[in-house]
Amino acid sequence: MSAAEGVAELIAGFLSAHGYDSGPTQRPLLAGAISGVLATLPAIAVLYAFGSLRVEARILGLSQFMTVATGWVVMALAGALYARLFGRAANGLRSGWLFGMAFGFALWAAGAVLVLPLASGGQAPAGEAAIGVFLSLVAWGATLGTIHPFVHHPLHERLETAAKRIGPSVGTTRMRR
Repeated sequence: MSAAEGVAELIAGFLSAHGYDSGPTQRPLLAGAISGVLATLPAIAVLYAFGSLRVEARILGLSQFMTVATGWVVMALAGALYARLFGRAANGLRSGWLFGMAFGFALWAAGAVLVLPLASGGQAPAGEAAIGVFLSLVAWGATLGTIHPFVHHPLHERLETAAKRIGPSVGTTRMRR
């Protein structure tokens, strides 16, 4: 078992008290991706306020616009990962912000501290720009965790529709047109 699998198993065990697996009528990955995109707005504001956006764009060799566009895609994927990793616990109205902030911190540690310097030949934001990157990811996570339950709930499939798709007769009879 790898270290990542061990951590995932530990988190899954911790979150099992919440009923970890999503139900058949839920769409957690889509909700996570949408929540990740929406949570990027305050993160961009923090990056801009600290001058971090300009520094990241320079490090990546992209324009600020392309840095934001790429960031939205990455944060949509990160939001989907958040929803998958935390399962039903991600829908907690009282605890979502805290799970989100922890996830944002983990992204900062993995992405800004490890991946960005590896991808850019050792360059990383420093000073105020580094503080901005940290605060933007923690703000992104807090926003993600706060809004995720509100984004996820409307995406639940109606039980009647799901029953037709996943009911007991699905594997035994042909679908009628």
